[in-house]
Amino acid sequence: MPYMRLLAFFAALFAPTVSIANSQPDTVLINGAVITLTGPNNDSVSEALAISGDRISAVGTTAELSALAGPDTTIIDLDGKALLPGFIDAHGHFPSSGLIEQHFVDLNSPPIGDITTIDEMIRALAAKAANTPAGEWIQGRGYDDTLVAEMRHPTRWDLDQVSKVHPIYIGHISGHLSVANSLALELARLTKDTPQPFGGKIRIDEATGEPNGVLEEPPAMGKVGELLPQFSEKDMIDAIAAAAKGYAAVGVTTAQQGATGPNGADVFVKAFNQGVLPIRVHVWPVLQAMVALVENGGALEQPDTNGMVTLRAIKGFADGSIQGYTGYLSQPYHSHNHNDPRYRGYPRMDREALAKQIATVHDAGYQIAIHGNGDAAIDDVLYAFEQSTKANPRADTRHIVIHAQMAREDQLDRMAAAGIIPSFFNLHTYYWGDRHWNIFMGPERAAQMSPTASAVKRSMAFTLHADTPVVPMEPMRIVWSAVNRLSSGGRVIGARQRISVIEAIKGITTYAAYQAFEEQDKGTLEPGKLADLVVLEKNPLTAPAQDLADIQVVRTIVGGQTVFER
Repeated sequence: MPYMRLLAFFAALFAPTVSIANSQPDTVLINGAVITLTGPNNDSVSEALAISGDRISAVGTTAELSALAGPDTTIIDLDGKALLPGFIDAHGHFPSSGLIEQHFVDLNSPPIGDITTIDEMIRALAAKAANTPAGEWIQGRGYDDTLVAEMRHPTRWDLDQVSKVHPIYIGHISGHLSVANSLALELARLTKDTPQPFGGKIRIDEATGEPNGVLEEPPAMGKVGELLPQFSEKDMIDAIAAAAKGYAAVGVTTAQQGATGPNGADVFVKAFNQGVLPIRVHVWPVLQAMVALVENGGALEQPDTNGMVTLRAIKGFADGSIQGYTGYLSQPYHSHNHNDPRYRGYPRMDREALAKQIATVHDAGYQIAIHGNGDAAIDDVLYAFEQSTKANPRADTRHIVIHAQMAREDQLDRMAAAGIIPSFFNLHTYYWGDRHWNIFMGPERAAQMSPTASAVKRSMAFTLHADTPVVPMEPMRIVWSAVNRLSSGGRVIGARQRISVIEAIKGITTYAAYQAFEEQDKGTLEPGKLADLVVLEKNPLTAPAQDLADIQVVRTIVGGQTVFER
């Protein structure tokens, strides 16, 4: 079915009514806290749930559903554990965590990894180089300049200490900066005479005028990036299998590849056909490629995988990363190492150019998701969405602002009025909260980052995500962070933006299903919906708020089949 007909079909359906089925179910889960996310306050709790085929067939009491069981029904005693809708990855880059685990040197600092100095980075990369033939690439991922003792990015000359016979390329934790050694720069022909690209920056050594190895954003990183070795189909399928196991172990039943080419679903279809993809995947083609496809008369077609792999929103970028100083702000950064005290970051592309690309894809009937961290970038995104809608009104587009990190109150008003969904990377408050407070944003703006309570006040649908592999896929830490808003250093980052446990859970279930036009199939526990479920060791509605991140997943079910059991 063509993509837009599928979206229209999704939007037209109504949620089923809770009822008790009469036929013998395949599986009945009893004696639990079945958190259906239905009812007036979304906190209705039942005791049992029945599954027939890949769908929920009944929700009710243990006595009612036990009476439906036949001789072939599997009975699972939850023994007081909580049963919830499966967690939906509202934005991430599956299976990058699997690729990084298998092919990259881990350069993360605490609380994710162990690197605390640039010397430790060099040693970790050197260990990889010692077992890699000369001439082959060495890649690392996850370094953070603000979490090493030197409080700076490594340079080409630091990486030259690792090796001068291996091209070396390492990625910043944000994914928006990288560092290349001298050999990699030479291969990419990046010199002091290379012009600075729009939407990116080749950082320069002030004494020599030569590139210092640090590259900001894809327009600057691209010349090195295009030289990197391509992963084979086997590499990708192995990564999908590894990442899927990790996602299933934390209760994720639908993952997302949040930026890929128009044919990016193909490898997931192959993994599904090979039986190594036990969870569902949403695939988001990138905006520029979709513009080319649309202008050439092409269109996306949904893969034939019975809903395991689906094409969803079209992904674009308006700016970069706040912690990389490439996020685009309306007011200057609180502090930075740039010479200009008025420095506000920069956009990925001109506002009108962005609006033109969005209009092309909007007019073709697609849902659009644009990365916007800084509030100036969000202004550009909203301008583009509003211009497209004004020129070509469409009902229920559900366009998305990805991250929406520094969204202002007036911008949320505009989103609410237009039905635009903010997808908050709320784990910024945990992983970068202290540095946003002290370095990047200052206390006032840091307290407003990821303004979830403001979205709740406006009765907006919003989603929460981890942007994995930027940070680990930990849905219960996402919930914990939205409820507590504590930094890794223990500081409360904007108490007024805390939300309830129910609203936080909806951000990775009910609202995440709505974001993907899948509310008739996912997001609540009701008869007729997919049996995508997660069993938690404790009830998050009654557990202490400070303990939410530590609640373990004990079972994950996709389409009625257990894909993980602790």
